[in-house]
Amino acid sequence: MSLKLMYITNDPIVATIAEQSGVDRIWIDLERMGKEERQHEMNSVKSNHILKDVAKIRPYVKNSELMVRVNPLHGNSQAEIDEVINSGADLVMLPMFKVTSDVSRYVDMVGGRAKVMLLAETAEAIENIEDIVRVPGIDEIHIGLNDLHLAYNLNFMFELVANGTVDKICEIIRYAGIPYGFGGVAKLGEGLLSAEYVLAEHYRLGSSMVILSRSFCDTCMIKEVEQIRSVFSTGIKSIRNYETLLKNQDSSYFINNHKKVQEIVYSIVNEIERKRQ
Repeated sequence: MSLKLMYITNDPIVATIAEQSGVDRIWIDLERMGKEERQHEMNSVKSNHILKDVAKIRPYVKNSELMVRVNPLHGNSQAEIDEVINSGADLVMLPMFKVTSDVSRYVDMVGGRAKVMLLAETAEAIENIEDIVRVPGIDEIHIGLNDLHLAYNLNFMFELVANGTVDKICEIIRYAGIPYGFGGVAKLGEGLLSAEYVLAEHYRLGSSMVILSRSFCDTCMIKEVEQIRSVFSTGIKSIRNYETLLKNQDSSYFINNHKKVQEIVYSIVNEIERKRQ
């Protein structure tokens, strides 16, 4: 089965193009609480999406799924989750959870009205992951490399793939029978760690999903509709063609790919550390 591709946008035109090009999930990102403080030094996406965007986008998402990331659990979480679901969300994602009781509360708040997606991105969540996966009602788990690598005081998000951390997390989630994914991917041939290497790691680890990163199609930089359409059409076709190649590889291919990933990642990390000296 091909990876489910997810793309963040609150623009109806971009959502339509993404869906028509083969994106499986359109993602509204409502998370604001604490994100700026955590990622203030990172060139990461700080969303300006609002609750009304869910209802605005819903009519344009016809064949794909509409996924919404809400804020971490807070005093008004139930009202936020209710509005997101009533506005048409198919999946509701919880970020920054830490303990099993957080997940149980969240599952109860969703109440079976939408799929429950967890974003495992805190050191505490990973510490408690064996208990967390036993909570009934979890549909999927995504491993958030951005915040998780910060939690571990690492320099580069893909260190978590190179050092075996993601392998261990995936093994626990897979044993629980829950679909999972991790991180994001750029266009083929792009990214500090090229997308080809990242996609092969998804196949090695049995991943079900991946985020199309901002660099895949940065609509802050690309404004022309036909250019956006071309980027999505060619970019997703390239990913699907590469997946076809990966499906026909044996285990030695993925072992060698992982070794190359380790080599590249630690070279990047060394360069980051050198520049900081």
